[in-house]
Amino acid sequence: MYKNFILIAAFLMLQSSFLFAQWPGAGRIDFKTMPSKILNEEREFAIYLPRDYDKNTGKSYPVLYLLHGGGGSHKDWPTRAHLADVANQLITSEEACEMIIVCPEAGKTFMNYFNSEGWNYEDYFFTELIPFIEKNYRVIADKKHRAVAGLSMGGGGTVGYATRHPEMFCAAYPMSAYLYHQKEIPWLNNGNPVTEKIHKVLEANHCVKQIQNADAATIEKLKTVKWFIDCGDDDFTFTPNMELVAALREKQIPYQLRVRDGGHDWEYWHSALYIALPFVSKQFTKIE
Repeated sequence: MYKNFILIAAFLMLQSSFLFAQWPGAGRIDFKTMPSKILNEEREFAIYLPRDYDKNTGKSYPVLYLLHGGGGSHKDWPTRAHLADVANQLITSEEACEMIIVCPEAGKTFMNYFNSEGWNYEDYFFTELIPFIEKNYRVIADKKHRAVAGLSMGGGGTVGYATRHPEMFCAAYPMSAYLYHQKEIPWLNNGNPVTEKIHKVLEANHCVKQIQNADAATIEKLKTVKWFIDCGDDDFTFTPNMELVAALREKQIPYQLRVRDGGHDWEYWHSALYIALPFVSKQFTKIE
């Protein structure tokens, strides 16, 4: 019996070694900065690079721009949602394709993804950040291989960017999107001057109204984006997200919707990555 135990143990060790040998390695997160003339300051971002990025120098990759939420930073997705671990797992299992993932930082004292007085972030994003990434990293620089996703305020940024720049993205995946000023939420309306300014910008860029008021030509462009709306059933943004879905339905813009158990928290957004990365991968690899 002891011999049998030794044989079984040896077999399991060999199996483990074999499985470990099959693990193709891991991509990495780099934390970088870039200059911005528009914002007149150095801008920070995090970037996920696939395992063979440095070795396979002849290969270019699709890119996902992944936006953080209000009060957060470019470090949130890598640290709080374990972005590299999730991406490595999904790429290894072939549930997601190899891709580059960029996590920009939306500001510190004043945080917002849209243009406003003294803070033209949307201009920075499209005329400085994207060109910088495409110049300095091997991304495939076209609509078919570029997607945008984000949580909360970054979910609103996702919808706003894909709505106003549909020629730039093949897919949009907003999670728990904060789409406009929700005046009924007490803790979001605390009289803070910075918060009030942010809400004025959000109202000026009301994501649901942009779709509701879209003309026929814009609607056709929005149909070229693959939409995926993801929101928890206990999330305070649930009603606005359902209004977004209603607007898409009214304009006959195709979309996918997931309402899962959960609220406005990192447990939900971490789990959302396991849906979001395969979803955008499908759009990247789709045969036209």
